[in-house]
Amino acid sequence: MNQANTLRTGATIATTVYTGVLVALGLYPSEFRYLVAYIPAVVGYGVLVFDKWAWHWPGVHRLTGRPWVTGTWRVVLSPSPDSHIPEGGNRGPITTYMTIEQTYWSLHATLRAAESTSHSSNATLIAPENSGTSEIGFLYENKPRVEHQHRSPRHEGACRIAVTGLSPRTASGHYYTSRFTAGDMDFTVVDRSTDYGTFGEAQAADPQHRSA
Repeated sequence: MNQANTLRTGATIATTVYTGVLVALGLYPSEFRYLVAYIPAVVGYGVLVFDKWAWHWPGVHRLTGRPWVTGTWRVVLSPSPDSHIPEGGNRGPITTYMTIEQTYWSLHATLRAAESTSHSSNATLIAPENSGTSEIGFLYENKPRVEHQHRSPRHEGACRIAVTGLSPRTASGHYYTSRFTAGDMDFTVVDRSTDYGTFGEAQAADPQHRSA
């Protein structure tokens, strides 16, 4: 569990326990004189609602100024010609799908390719004030399918993505890996769902793939 999830879970438990204690003591919110006692509970639940949903609601989103990138993205990888790609490896362009799960204070990315899956760690989103462009950065671990590990072992890497606007539908970035490979990344939103569990499911939902 990452730090944001830990804090969110702790806040939910503390707020719920606090509310339960007030009710157990007979301090019901229906009585006007006890309403003040419920302010910490309202604030606690309000922070949770803001983190999960309210920060990108219309109107609120303009105030937060943080891009909403939740969803599944088609990502075309274009390896550099200087990349040390093993014999039989794919030299690109390579179509993959990245699912981004985001709250105001946390972000996690999963990249699914036909041969492997990558999971992010230490993901950050930097949104400079008075700038329309933000940057996502994260480290990741890539785990190839067993059938491909003889030529494509597990490895780590880093990724940086530039996004423009509050609800971007395209983006660009680049990646580096511990296998001495690097390349460019071009992103296009497939949809805002994060429910695709495999490369095949994401590909089947991709309008470009269906029309090909």
